[in-house]
Amino acid sequence: MSRSVLVTGGNRGIGLDITRAFAEAGDKVAFTYRSGEPPAALTELGCLPVRCDITDTEQVDRAYKEVEEQHGNVEVLVANAGVTRDQLLMRMSEEDFAAVLDTNLTGTFRVVKRANRGMLRARRGRVVLISSVVGLMGSPGQANYAASKAALVGFARSLARELGSRNITFNVVAPGFVETDMTRALPAERQAEIVAQVPLGRYAQPGDVAAAVRFLASDDASYITGAVIPVDGGLGMGH
Repeated sequence: MSRSVLVTGGNRGIGLDITRAFAEAGDKVAFTYRSGEPPAALTELGCLPVRCDITDTEQVDRAYKEVEEQHGNVEVLVANAGVTRDQLLMRMSEEDFAAVLDTNLTGTFRVVKRANRGMLRARRGRVVLISSVVGLMGSPGQANYAASKAALVGFARSLARELGSRNITFNVVAPGFVETDMTRALPAERQAEIVAQVPLGRYAQPGDVAAAVRFLASDDASYITGAVIPVDGGLGMGH
């Protein structure tokens, strides 16, 4: 059955592959993007692009109204949109810290709360939050990012307990280093250092993350909630 799926930050990187995976499986997929133009690769698949800055509650509400008019109530939400402002603690400004939390954590709260309306009425729903291995094991210079991503675990698990009786599941996917434009731009020496830390000896592909997300949104995962699924090649095991 074709479902109404919304992926935030679905215009690039991991989010793009997640959006594509749901669309290719036959779902009605909308994705948010903050700036620029939506990728043709997604619009050609019939995906609905919705301009939205998730730090703005009014924009979030407008985005949902647009999706609901086109696809009906959101049945699967993938909260993927996120930002980084990496800096060592002594150089990190309050603005850098607050901006990352406002997008990665409070932004997720905004989109999840808005999706909850339709899910409660339908008495079913799937919510998948995209965290990071950094949120579980930490990373120098990323205290703000790690804090925001770690917080998603407590957020998801609290809602799993709160709304499990309504047949709404909340799970977290925690990717490790993924091959994207950002990681490809790193110097070769730094890429080698990163890969050396990963037991499987390679980056993840965005499709690896998309596969885990699709599983958690599927009927096969109907009895899984409050889980954290690492897609990190073993980098964060034990955390």
